[in-house]
Amino acid sequence: MSSPAFINTAFLLRRIRDLRCLTPRRTRVKTKWATSLPRYPNTNMALQNFDAAYGLQLGRLWPSVRCGLLSQKKYGALLNNFCDHRAVVSDLQDQGCWDFVSATQPEDMVDSGETEKSHGGNQDSSPLSLSSDIKCFVFPRGDITTFKSARPDQLRLLSYYLLDAASVLPCLVLDVQEGHSVLDLCAAPGGKTIALLQTQAIRFLSVNDSSVSRTSRLKNVLHSFIPNHLLSTDRLRVTSLDGTQWAEFETNTYDRVLVDVPCTTDRHSATEEDNNIFSKIRTGERKRLPQLQTALLLAGIKAARPGGEVVYSTCSLSQLQNQYVVQQALQLARQEGIHLQVVSLQPLVHMLSGTFNFAPDLLLGEMVVPHLTANFGPIYMCKLRRLC
Repeated sequence: MSSPAFINTAFLLRRIRDLRCLTPRRTRVKTKWATSLPRYPNTNMALQNFDAAYGLQLGRLWPSVRCGLLSQKKYGALLNNFCDHRAVVSDLQDQGCWDFVSATQPEDMVDSGETEKSHGGNQDSSPLSLSSDIKCFVFPRGDITTFKSARPDQLRLLSYYLLDAASVLPCLVLDVQEGHSVLDLCAAPGGKTIALLQTQAIRFLSVNDSSVSRTSRLKNVLHSFIPNHLLSTDRLRVTSLDGTQWAEFETNTYDRVLVDVPCTTDRHSATEEDNNIFSKIRTGERKRLPQLQTALLLAGIKAARPGGEVVYSTCSLSQLQNQYVVQQALQLARQEGIHLQVVSLQPLVHMLSGTFNFAPDLLLGEMVVPHLTANFGPIYMCKLRRLC
């Protein structure tokens, strides 16, 4: 015979239709969200695409790169030279961090003797120089310690900007010198713009992003790191124009042009469902990326003056978005009478191979690939010098 307690419990359970009250709040599932989740996650679609494309492209390197993509990435702390950061530097050093830029020795700037294959442009293997006064602190190789959030100083400016340390490299190789005019054609969210401003050498900086909302967020980021008196001068211009049509606005103007184009943002696509370019509704946008990237790079080339330099960069491993875009832009520029020289970045690989993992045997440019011991990137970059 069943006990009265058992009968009462069974009766109560039959009467309670919603058992969520018996489930801890932190483990409850919201029914509305659960029924609206995609049957096939965007991240799965991205990984399926990457396995097919990058498995063939990277070969035996792909499994370790894939593991890095799916693991927590490492950050770098881009130091803000507009703050009194002596105490911050001391604190970072006490934590075991070091500035990978200033640690580079002058003799490392000499070409290692390795050469790249070049298609569509002459190869320049002269010594490489880097933008001065850009400092970025990282934890040692294999150390996955995270940085603390930066605190504002007396002027309410943050002492450092946290970003993927590899994304500083395109700004370094742009080699901004005193008195240069610079165009950042696809600037949002703003990390590379802040890095360029750290040189304090730019005579005029034009910052652009085609998205009005992203430009608004970019302005907020700038106000957190750059003094107001510098933001309000005629030395800085922020616009929200279509970068592919920049030639209708300015040509043959800038000493340096950074073209950090929209791409598949491989790490985000492999790990985040939100705003994922591999969602079905963005299929057309994703397929048009190489065309958009080529148009942006060609616009950046036209914006540079003869003798000026252009750096093209993405955060994708894709050959279609990297080397092939550069090749296509070189060909189109030549058809319009613009001749370019590819600047070898092999010295950079020689200098920083202890901090970053670089992909071997690229036809054009260099690429940082993720690795568990140095989980930065992916970042692709190629430097072009306009001859005429």
